[in-house]
Formats: sequence, structure tokens, C-alpha cells
Amino acid sequence: MTSRNGRIALITVGVIAVILGGVWAGQGMNLIPGSFMTGSRMWLSIGLIVAIVGVILIMLGLRRPGHGGTSK
Repeated sequence: MTSRNGRIALITVGVIAVILGGVWAGQGMNLIPGSFMTGSRMWLSIGLIVAIVGVILIMLGLRRPGHGGTSK
């Protein structure tokens, strides 16, 4: 993604995904009590997947334009 706004959007969505994934994984591991998700392995798995996707989005947003593409 080369536009500045697109890169900012990727980073923003990535950060939100990492935070949500972290909370869901924490609840799934029974570290954050008080929810129906507490202690559920399903939410641990979902949280880890969402957090990993968030990290990938952040990495894509932070890549410099012109790098990582096909060379001419």
C-alpha cells in the first residue's frame, strides 16, 4: 500500500486488532476475569489469531513504499 492514508489505516486497524486479541487471549487464559470468555480455550485461540493478524497489518503499514514489491 503506497498512500499515506492507507498505511495509517492499516496501522490503526492492526493496533486495534492486537489490543482486542490480547484482551480476548487474556480472558481465554483466565488472566482477565469477569466475562463469559473467561477460561475458554476458544477465546484464547481467537485472541491469538486476531493479535497475529494485527501484527501482520502493522508490519504491512510500516513497510516503506517501493520495498518488497516486484522490481522493474
